[in-house]
Amino acid sequence: MTKHLLAHLTAAEARARLASRPVILIPLGSHEDQGPHAPMGDFLHAAAIAERIATRAETLGTDVLVAPTVPFGAADHFGHAPGGIALSPATFRALLSEILEALLRHGQTRLIIVNGHGGNVPVIHEVTLAIRKARGIVIPSFYLWRIAGALLPDIVGPEKARAATGHGADPLTSIAMHLFPALMRPDLVPAPAAPAPFMGLPVTGLGTARFESAEIALPIEFPESAPGGALNSDARLASSETGAALVERLTELGARFVAHCAKETA
Repeated sequence: MTKHLLAHLTAAEARARLASRPVILIPLGSHEDQGPHAPMGDFLHAAAIAERIATRAETLGTDVLVAPTVPFGAADHFGHAPGGIALSPATFRALLSEILEALLRHGQTRLIIVNGHGGNVPVIHEVTLAIRKARGIVIPSFYLWRIAGALLPDIVGPEKARAATGHGADPLTSIAMHLFPALMRPDLVPAPAAPAPFMGLPVTGLGTARFESAEIALPIEFPESAPGGALNSDARLASSETGAALVERLTELGARFVAHCAKETA
């Protein structure tokens, strides 16, 4: 059976396998509040989906390896959570830069980031843009939850998707129900609650509130905007069936994207 995890290769196997320049996926995630009902480690989701993408890509004729998952993301709105572990953006930037440079040093230029944390997005852009400027190498980032959010209306319908989508709800709750049902606490799934106002303004999202017709950025942490554990969303609408459909579509789309990138960088 083909090994897809870089960590499972022996040193001799790695030398032989890497000589052919496989695509290498780098899964990133976070360890933060995902609502009272779901595991904090959403890096588990990124790791599981990256491995599925690698296995599916093999059926399309593309050799793919998955690097060890980075479990801690760049800190943003969740520093309050007991048990949460996040890195400062500067530390995360240095960590990601050195991971990518370690692979580039040995001629591994076919790299794709599989990202599972919104706070990582601006840092990933900074790091990969700097590498492109310095080396001319393009490293794409496949942001799982943004893509899953766009897929959700086609799976459950636009109205249900609008009601279910938000931090502490979908798409992560459905995906966790499918991938890690034993880790879930269905008895703790929160009912939707209106976000608490901040400075007398209605909270609209993570770190945002509305003033008249304008959306204003404010330094709001998650419990201040969503004390019930879900922000502007109904986690009760999530289901394992929805999660299975999302994981399948993410896997299939990811495998096709990997095959595309392999051809573009042949």
